[in-house]
Amino acid sequence: MLSGGIISVLVSCSGVGLALCERLLSHNSDGLQLCLACRNMQRAEATRSHLLTSHPAAQVDLLQMDTSSISSVLRAAQEFKLRYARLDYLYLNAGIMPNPQFDVKAFVKGLFSSNVINMFSTGEGILTQKDGITNDGLQEVFATNLFGHFLLVRELEPVLCHAGQTSQLVWTSSSNALSSTFSLDDIQHQKGTQPYSSSKYATDLLSLALNNRYNKQGLYSSVICPGFMLTNMTIGILPFYLWKLLMPFFLMLRIFTNTLTLTTYNGSEALFWVFLQKPESLNPFSKYHSLTSALGNSYTQPHKMDINMETSESLYEKLLQLEKDMRGKLKDKEKESHHAKETCRI
Repeated sequence: MLSGGIISVLVSCSGVGLALCERLLSHNSDGLQLCLACRNMQRAEATRSHLLTSHPAAQVDLLQMDTSSISSVLRAAQEFKLRYARLDYLYLNAGIMPNPQFDVKAFVKGLFSSNVINMFSTGEGILTQKDGITNDGLQEVFATNLFGHFLLVRELEPVLCHAGQTSQLVWTSSSNALSSTFSLDDIQHQKGTQPYSSSKYATDLLSLALNNRYNKQGLYSSVICPGFMLTNMTIGILPFYLWKLLMPFFLMLRIFTNTLTLTTYNGSEALFWVFLQKPESLNPFSKYHSLTSALGNSYTQPHKMDINMETSESLYEKLLQLEKDMRGKLKDKEKESHHAKETCRI
Protein backbone atom coordinates (compact mmCIF):
# COMPACT_ATOMS: atom_id res chain seq x y z
CA MET A 1 0.00 0.00 0.00
CA LEU A 2 1.09 3.57 -0.56
CA SER A 3 1.94 5.76 2.38
CA GLY A 4 0.41 9.22 2.72
CA GLY A 5 3.53 10.96 1.36
CA ILE A 6 3.71 9.06 -1.92
CA ILE A 7 2.26 10.41 -5.15
CA SER A 8 0.95 7.58 -7.30
CA VAL A 9 0.71 8.01 -11.08
CA LEU A 10 -0.92 5.63 -13.54
CA VAL A 11 0.16 6.22 -17.15
CA SER A 12 0.67 4.31 -20.41
CA CYS A 13 4.18 3.16 -21.23
CA SER A 14 5.07 4.37 -24.72
CA GLY A 15 5.19 7.51 -26.85
CA VAL A 16 4.19 10.67 -25.03
CA GLY A 17 3.50 8.59 -21.90
CA LEU A 18 7.13 7.48 -21.74
CA ALA A 19 8.34 11.06 -22.26
CA LEU A 20 6.10 12.15 -19.37
CA CYS A 21 7.52 9.44 -17.09
CA GLU A 22 11.06 10.60 -17.83
CA ARG A 23 10.14 14.20 -17.01
CA LEU A 24 8.33 13.24 -13.80
CA LEU A 25 11.28 11.21 -12.54
CA SER A 26 13.79 13.92 -13.51
CA HIS A 27 11.68 16.50 -11.67
CA ASN A 28 11.39 14.53 -8.44
CA SER A 29 11.70 10.77 -8.13
CA ASP A 30 11.45 10.82 -4.31
CA GLY A 31 7.96 9.93 -3.15
CA LEU A 32 6.76 9.24 -6.69
CA GLN A 33 5.27 5.86 -7.49
CA LEU A 34 4.80 5.23 -11.21
CA CYS A 35 2.55 2.46 -12.45
CA LEU A 36 2.76 1.83 -16.20
CA ALA A 37 -0.41 0.38 -17.70
CA CYS A 38 0.51 -1.44 -20.91
CA ARG A 39 -1.06 -3.88 -23.34
CA ASN A 40 2.26 -5.49 -24.33
CA MET A 41 4.17 -6.60 -21.23
CA GLN A 42 7.37 -7.28 -23.16
CA ARG A 43 7.45 -3.63 -24.24
CA ALA A 44 6.46 -2.63 -20.72
CA GLU A 45 9.48 -4.45 -19.24
CA ALA A 46 11.74 -2.71 -21.75
CA THR A 47 10.25 0.67 -20.83
CA ARG A 48 10.69 -0.03 -17.12
CA SER A 49 14.33 -1.04 -17.66
CA HIS A 50 14.92 2.13 -19.68
CA LEU A 51 13.52 4.32 -16.88
CA LEU A 52 15.47 2.51 -14.16
CA THR A 53 18.71 2.89 -16.10
CA SER A 54 18.55 6.67 -15.71
CA HIS A 55 16.70 6.60 -12.37
CA PRO A 56 17.89 3.47 -10.48
CA ALA A 57 16.07 4.33 -7.25
CA ALA A 58 12.72 5.03 -8.92
CA GLN A 59 9.59 3.06 -8.04
CA VAL A 60 8.20 1.83 -11.36
CA ASP A 61 5.55 -0.88 -11.41
CA LEU A 62 3.77 -2.54 -14.32
CA LEU A 63 0.11 -3.30 -14.91
CA GLN A 64 -1.21 -5.21 -17.90
CA MET A 65 -4.23 -3.53 -19.47
CA ASP A 66 -5.83 -3.28 -22.88
CA THR A 67 -8.37 -0.44 -22.97
CA SER A 68 -10.10 -2.04 -25.98
CA SER A 69 -11.11 -4.99 -23.79
CA ILE A 70 -13.71 -4.58 -21.06
CA SER A 71 -12.55 -7.66 -19.13
CA SER A 72 -8.92 -6.47 -19.30
CA VAL A 73 -9.84 -3.04 -17.90
CA LEU A 74 -11.89 -4.57 -15.08
CA ARG A 75 -9.07 -7.00 -14.16
CA ALA A 76 -6.45 -4.25 -14.23
CA ALA A 77 -8.56 -1.94 -12.07
CA GLN A 78 -9.12 -4.72 -9.54
CA GLU A 79 -5.40 -5.47 -9.41
CA PHE A 80 -4.55 -1.81 -8.98
CA LYS A 81 -6.96 -1.48 -6.04
CA LEU A 82 -5.39 -4.52 -4.38
CA ARG A 83 -1.91 -3.04 -4.74
CA TYR A 84 -2.49 0.62 -3.84
CA ALA A 85 -4.53 2.60 -1.35
CA ARG A 86 -4.77 5.75 -3.43
CA LEU A 87 -4.22 7.21 -6.87
CA ASP A 88 -3.24 10.85 -7.22
CA TYR A 89 -2.81 11.19 -10.99
CA LEU A 90 -4.38 9.09 -13.70
CA TYR A 91 -3.11 9.89 -17.19
CA LEU A 92 -5.55 8.63 -19.81
CA ASN A 93 -3.45 8.58 -22.95
CA ALA A 94 -3.81 5.15 -24.55
CA GLY A 95 -5.00 5.61 -28.12
CA ILE A 96 -5.06 4.19 -31.63
CA MET A 97 -5.60 5.47 -35.16
CA PRO A 98 -5.96 2.22 -37.13
CA ASN A 99 -5.16 2.01 -40.84
CA PRO A 100 -4.95 5.77 -41.49
CA GLN A 101 -5.54 6.58 -45.16
CA PHE A 102 -3.80 9.60 -46.69
CA ASP A 103 -6.05 11.49 -49.15
CA VAL A 104 -3.61 12.76 -51.81
CA LYS A 105 -6.23 14.80 -53.70
CA ALA A 106 -7.34 16.58 -50.52
CA PHE A 107 -3.69 17.19 -49.62
CA VAL A 108 -2.84 18.80 -52.98
CA LYS A 109 -6.01 20.89 -52.83
CA GLY A 110 -5.16 21.97 -49.28
CA LEU A 111 -1.68 23.12 -50.32
CA PHE A 112 -3.26 25.91 -52.34
CA SER A 113 -5.87 26.96 -49.79
CA SER A 114 -5.98 29.25 -46.77
CA ASN A 115 -6.26 26.10 -44.61
CA VAL A 116 -2.75 24.84 -45.41
CA ILE A 117 -1.22 25.59 -41.98
CA ASN A 118 -4.11 23.97 -40.14
CA MET A 119 -3.95 20.97 -42.48
CA PHE A 120 -0.33 20.30 -41.61
CA SER A 121 -0.76 20.87 -37.88
CA THR A 122 -3.94 18.80 -37.39
CA GLY A 123 -4.30 16.55 -40.44
CA GLU A 124 -7.84 17.88 -40.91
CA GLY A 125 -9.40 16.76 -44.16
CA ILE A 126 -6.53 14.56 -45.35
CA LEU A 127 -6.76 11.55 -43.01
CA THR A 128 -9.44 8.89 -42.78
CA GLN A 129 -9.34 5.62 -40.85
CA LYS A 130 -10.82 2.15 -41.22
CA ASP A 131 -12.22 1.12 -37.86
CA GLY A 132 -12.59 -2.42 -36.54
CA ILE A 133 -14.75 -4.28 -34.03
CA THR A 134 -13.51 -5.53 -30.64
CA ASN A 135 -14.31 -8.92 -29.13
CA ASP A 136 -16.90 -7.11 -27.01
CA GLY A 137 -18.68 -5.94 -30.18
CA LEU A 138 -17.69 -2.27 -29.83
CA GLN A 139 -16.04 -0.03 -32.40
CA GLU A 140 -12.31 -0.43 -31.79
CA VAL A 141 -11.30 3.24 -31.75
CA PHE A 142 -14.20 4.22 -29.49
CA ALA A 143 -13.43 1.36 -27.08
CA THR A 144 -9.68 2.00 -26.96
CA ASN A 145 -9.61 5.78 -26.91
CA LEU A 146 -12.70 6.52 -24.81
CA PHE A 147 -14.89 3.78 -23.37
CA GLY A 148 -12.06 1.73 -21.83
CA HIS A 149 -10.81 4.85 -20.06
CA PHE A 150 -14.33 5.70 -18.90
CA LEU A 151 -14.69 2.23 -17.36
CA LEU A 152 -11.28 2.55 -15.71
CA VAL A 153 -12.23 5.82 -14.04
CA ARG A 154 -15.50 4.31 -12.82
CA GLU A 155 -13.70 1.26 -11.42
CA LEU A 156 -10.96 3.30 -9.71
CA GLU A 157 -13.33 5.64 -7.87
CA PRO A 158 -12.41 4.15 -4.45
CA VAL A 159 -8.72 5.08 -4.85
CA LEU A 160 -9.32 8.34 -6.72
CA CYS A 161 -11.93 9.85 -4.40
CA HIS A 162 -10.92 10.21 -0.75
CA ALA A 163 -11.89 12.76 1.87
CA GLY A 164 -9.24 15.46 2.11
CA GLN A 165 -7.41 14.18 -1.00
CA THR A 166 -7.21 15.91 -4.35
CA SER A 167 -6.76 13.68 -7.39
CA GLN A 168 -6.53 14.40 -11.08
CA LEU A 169 -7.50 12.82 -14.38
CA VAL A 170 -5.51 14.04 -17.37
CA TRP A 171 -6.82 13.15 -20.83
CA THR A 172 -4.67 13.28 -23.96
CA SER A 173 -6.92 14.74 -26.63
CA SER A 174 -5.98 16.19 -30.02
CA SER A 175 -6.24 19.31 -32.15
CA ASN A 176 -8.08 16.94 -34.50
CA ALA A 177 -10.97 16.69 -31.99
CA LEU A 178 -13.67 18.18 -34.20
CA SER A 179 -17.34 18.62 -33.28
CA SER A 180 -18.26 17.99 -36.93
CA THR A 181 -17.11 14.36 -36.63
CA PHE A 182 -19.11 13.56 -33.48
CA SER A 183 -22.78 12.68 -33.12
CA LEU A 184 -24.77 11.78 -30.01
CA ASP A 185 -26.80 9.44 -32.21
CA ASP A 186 -23.61 7.58 -33.17
CA ILE A 187 -21.18 7.94 -30.27
CA GLN A 188 -19.12 4.97 -31.50
CA HIS A 189 -18.79 6.57 -34.97
CA GLN A 190 -20.00 3.47 -36.78
CA LYS A 191 -21.16 5.44 -39.82
CA GLY A 192 -18.26 7.84 -40.37
CA THR A 193 -14.67 7.74 -41.62
CA GLN A 194 -12.99 9.74 -38.83
CA PRO A 195 -13.38 7.63 -35.66
CA TYR A 196 -10.16 9.04 -34.16
CA SER A 197 -11.37 12.63 -34.38
CA SER A 198 -14.78 11.63 -33.02
CA SER A 199 -13.26 9.78 -30.05
CA LYS A 200 -11.06 12.74 -29.17
CA TYR A 201 -13.96 15.19 -29.30
CA ALA A 202 -15.89 12.79 -27.06
CA THR A 203 -12.91 12.88 -24.71
CA ASP A 204 -13.27 16.65 -24.39
CA LEU A 205 -16.97 16.29 -23.63
CA LEU A 206 -16.47 13.49 -21.12
CA SER A 207 -13.84 15.42 -19.17
CA LEU A 208 -16.35 18.22 -18.61
CA ALA A 209 -19.03 15.77 -17.43
CA LEU A 210 -16.58 14.14 -15.00
CA ASN A 211 -15.76 17.52 -13.48
CA ASN A 212 -19.45 18.20 -13.02
CA ARG A 213 -19.84 14.93 -11.10
CA TYR A 214 -16.60 14.49 -9.20
CA ASN A 215 -15.22 17.92 -8.25
CA LYS A 216 -17.09 17.85 -4.94
CA GLN A 217 -15.28 14.59 -4.14
CA GLY A 218 -11.89 16.17 -4.83
CA LEU A 219 -11.41 14.64 -8.28
CA TYR A 220 -10.64 16.99 -11.18
CA SER A 221 -10.36 16.28 -14.89
CA SER A 222 -8.22 18.15 -17.42
CA VAL A 223 -7.61 17.82 -21.15
CA ILE A 224 -4.33 18.37 -22.97
CA CYS A 225 -3.26 18.38 -26.61
CA PRO A 226 0.31 17.23 -27.36
CA GLY A 227 0.46 18.91 -30.77
CA PHE A 228 1.72 17.19 -33.90
CA MET A 229 4.39 14.64 -32.95
CA LEU A 230 6.27 12.01 -34.92
CA THR A 231 5.27 8.84 -33.07
CA ASN A 232 4.47 5.27 -34.10
CA MET A 233 0.91 6.45 -34.74
CA THR A 234 1.85 9.20 -37.20
CA ILE A 235 4.96 7.75 -38.82
CA GLY A 236 2.95 4.87 -40.28
CA ILE A 237 0.84 7.29 -42.33
CA LEU A 238 3.64 7.99 -44.83
CA PRO A 239 6.82 6.14 -45.86
CA PHE A 240 9.65 6.94 -43.45
CA TYR A 241 11.81 8.59 -46.12
CA LEU A 242 9.03 11.11 -46.79
CA TRP A 243 9.05 12.16 -43.14
CA LYS A 244 12.81 12.72 -43.46
CA LEU A 245 12.24 14.90 -46.51
CA LEU A 246 9.40 16.80 -44.84
CA MET A 247 11.27 17.52 -41.59
CA PRO A 248 12.98 20.74 -42.82
CA PHE A 249 9.58 21.91 -44.08
CA PHE A 250 7.99 21.24 -40.67
CA LEU A 251 10.77 23.15 -38.92
CA MET A 252 10.19 26.07 -41.27
CA LEU A 253 6.43 25.92 -40.63
CA ARG A 254 7.10 26.62 -36.94
CA ILE A 255 7.51 30.25 -37.97
CA PHE A 256 3.79 30.28 -38.79
CA THR A 257 2.32 27.79 -36.28
CA ASN A 258 3.34 26.69 -32.79
CA THR A 259 1.48 23.34 -32.84
CA LEU A 260 4.32 21.36 -34.48
CA THR A 261 5.87 19.88 -31.34
CA LEU A 262 7.38 17.03 -33.44
CA THR A 263 9.07 15.19 -30.53
CA THR A 264 7.37 13.32 -27.68
CA TYR A 265 9.38 15.39 -25.19
CA ASN A 266 7.88 18.61 -26.52
CA GLY A 267 4.50 16.93 -26.84
CA SER A 268 4.56 15.97 -23.16
CA GLU A 269 5.00 19.62 -22.11
CA ALA A 270 1.31 20.15 -21.23
CA LEU A 271 1.08 16.77 -19.47
CA PHE A 272 3.97 17.75 -17.23
CA TRP A 273 2.76 21.34 -16.79
CA VAL A 274 -0.65 20.14 -15.59
CA PHE A 275 1.11 17.89 -13.04
CA LEU A 276 2.69 20.99 -11.49
CA GLN A 277 -0.60 22.92 -11.13
CA LYS A 278 -3.29 22.79 -8.47
CA PRO A 279 -6.08 20.77 -10.14
CA GLU A 280 -8.82 23.05 -8.84
CA SER A 281 -7.15 26.06 -10.52
CA LEU A 282 -7.53 24.62 -14.04
CA ASN A 283 -10.43 25.60 -16.29
CA PRO A 284 -12.66 22.57 -17.17
CA PHE A 285 -13.63 24.25 -20.46
CA SER A 286 -10.00 24.69 -21.56
CA LYS A 287 -7.69 22.32 -23.39
CA TYR A 288 -4.06 22.79 -22.41
CA HIS A 289 -1.86 22.67 -25.52
CA SER A 290 1.78 21.68 -25.80
CA LEU A 291 3.29 24.29 -28.12
CA THR A 292 6.74 24.85 -29.57
CA SER A 293 8.19 28.16 -30.72
CA ALA A 294 10.10 28.75 -33.95
CA LEU A 295 13.31 28.37 -31.93
CA GLY A 296 12.20 24.98 -30.58
CA ASN A 297 11.25 26.07 -27.07
CA SER A 298 8.20 24.29 -25.64
CA TYR A 299 5.48 25.82 -23.47
CA THR A 300 1.83 25.32 -22.47
CA GLN A 301 -1.15 27.47 -23.40
CA PRO A 302 -4.89 27.01 -22.73
CA HIS A 303 -7.45 27.15 -25.55
CA LYS A 304 -11.21 27.19 -25.00
CA MET A 305 -12.83 23.95 -26.16
CA ASP A 306 -15.79 23.80 -28.52
CA ILE A 307 -18.01 21.97 -26.01
CA ASN A 308 -21.14 22.60 -23.95
CA MET A 309 -22.57 21.12 -20.79
CA GLU A 310 -25.76 19.81 -22.40
CA THR A 311 -23.96 17.64 -24.96
CA SER A 312 -21.44 16.60 -22.32
CA GLU A 313 -24.16 15.38 -19.97
CA SER A 314 -25.97 13.55 -22.77
CA LEU A 315 -22.79 11.69 -23.71
CA TYR A 316 -22.18 10.75 -20.09
CA GLU A 317 -25.67 9.26 -19.75
CA LYS A 318 -25.18 7.27 -22.95
CA LEU A 319 -21.86 5.93 -21.65
CA LEU A 320 -23.50 4.92 -18.37
CA GLN A 321 -26.17 3.01 -20.24
CA LEU A 322 -23.58 1.34 -22.46
CA GLU A 323 -21.58 0.39 -19.38
CA LYS A 324 -24.70 -1.21 -17.86
CA ASP A 325 -25.40 -3.13 -21.07
CA MET A 326 -21.82 -4.35 -21.47
CA ARG A 327 -21.55 -5.45 -17.84
CA GLY A 328 -24.77 -7.40 -18.30
CA LYS A 329 -23.40 -9.11 -21.41
CA LEU A 330 -20.17 -9.93 -19.59
CA LYS A 331 -22.08 -11.56 -16.72
CA ASP A 332 -24.15 -13.59 -19.20
CA LYS A 333 -20.94 -14.85 -20.84
CA GLU A 334 -19.51 -15.80 -17.46
CA LYS A 335 -22.68 -17.72 -16.59
CA GLU A 336 -22.61 -19.53 -19.93
CA SER A 337 -18.95 -20.40 -19.44
CA HIS A 338 -19.59 -21.66 -15.90
CA HIS A 339 -22.58 -23.69 -17.10
CA ALA A 340 -20.52 -25.23 -19.90
CA LYS A 341 -17.81 -26.28 -17.43
CA GLU A 342 -20.37 -27.82 -15.08
CA THR A 343 -21.92 -29.72 -18.00
CA CYS A 344 -18.49 -31.09 -18.98
CA ARG A 345 -17.92 -32.35 -15.43
CA ILE A 346 -21.24 -34.18 -15.45
